[in-house]
Amino acid sequence: MKNVSLCNVFVYGTLKPNEANYAEYCAGKAITQQQAIAYGELFALPMGYPAITIGNAQVHGYLLSFPDASILESLDQLEDYQGDRASHENLYDRRLIEVFDLQGVSLGIAWAYFMELTQVTKLGGIAQHDGLWTQNQ
Repeated sequence: MKNVSLCNVFVYGTLKPNEANYAEYCAGKAITQQQAIAYGELFALPMGYPAITIGNAQVHGYLLSFPDASILESLDQLEDYQGDRASHENLYDRRLIEVFDLQGVSLGIAWAYFMELTQVTKLGGIAQHDGLWTQNQ
C-alpha cells in the first residue's frame, strides 16, 4: 500500500494528544502520531490556545498522519481558515512546513496552522520561549 494519500499535520496546541480538541477532531482518525519539532515562534493566547508565527525557534508538538486530506475540512473550520479568503481575513493560515523528529531528522512535509505576528500581538500573545504549550500553564 502506498502512502501517497496520507495527510500529515503538525499540531502544537489543543489538537495534541491529551489536549482539549484532540478527542473530537483527531482521536480514532489519526493513524499515526509522534512527537515532533517544527520551527517558528510559539505564543500563548489569552483565549486558552496557542499560535505559531514564522521564526527560527523550536516548537514542540506532534506529527499526526491521517488517511487522506478530508481531515483538513474540520481542522480548517476549527482554525477559522478558508483558502479562498485573503490571509489577513483568516485567524490562522494553513501552510506546508518541514517537520523533524526529536533528534533533528526530517520527517517530511506537513500542514500547520500559523498566525500573523500582527494578529498575535493584537490578541495579546505571550512568547513561549521553551517552545512548548499545554492547556494547564
